[in-house]
Amino acid sequence: MKPLNVQKIPKQPLAVKAYETLVKKIICLEYQPSQHLEENQLVEDLGIGRTPIREALVRLHGEKMVESHPKKGVIVRPITLQNTKAMFESMKLIELGIVDIAVDKDCSVFLDKMKTANLWAQKAIMANDVFDLVEANHAFHMHFARCSQNEFLIRAVKDIRSEARRLSYLSYDNIIDPKRPLETHYQSVFHEHDQIITSLAKKDAGRAKQLISEHILTFRERIIVFMTS
Repeated sequence: MKPLNVQKIPKQPLAVKAYETLVKKIICLEYQPSQHLEENQLVEDLGIGRTPIREALVRLHGEKMVESHPKKGVIVRPITLQNTKAMFESMKLIELGIVDIAVDKDCSVFLDKMKTANLWAQKAIMANDVFDLVEANHAFHMHFARCSQNEFLIRAVKDIRSEARRLSYLSYDNIIDPKRPLETHYQSVFHEHDQIITSLAKKDAGRAKQLISEHILTFRERIIVFMTS
């Protein structure tokens, strides 16, 4: 009798594992803005060797999640009020511009992916999983960017939305407005996403822009209040 041919699931490369672990720790603010990431400590925290960690840090540097300084070494990218305001200005300008392009294209494939991302967000809300909610929100907005089918705009949105992931965690994990419970905020985000999908499907640029402007404004106000309180 021949032995069963059991397919082995390939192990995840250690550099990928290190990268994903570091991303989660940075987004969830376990590693604080401006915190020095000392190599020996990362080896101990992650239980992974130096080479994969170095490879992960190079990738994070390219994504602007960490910075290198001559005297401090590698630090988590700081969150400043000035950079945050500039990020929101760029976000609004670019995402409103994407609407004008998207309504003239067949973006049905990406609308379906936006729906899937929004369902992922709903599951995260039900599970009270803030990190998954942040990642689902990021996926939603990246699929929205792909509706433009313009690589330069997609790249710009990726830079902006990568910067926004830590801010999204702050927004989703803190009761910023005592009159607005987190569950209410979560459901509002879910429904706004759903309405954006509908407006794009109907090629209603005016409505889509209105929704996106309001969506960004809510996010911006929550973060500015948090940072200045």
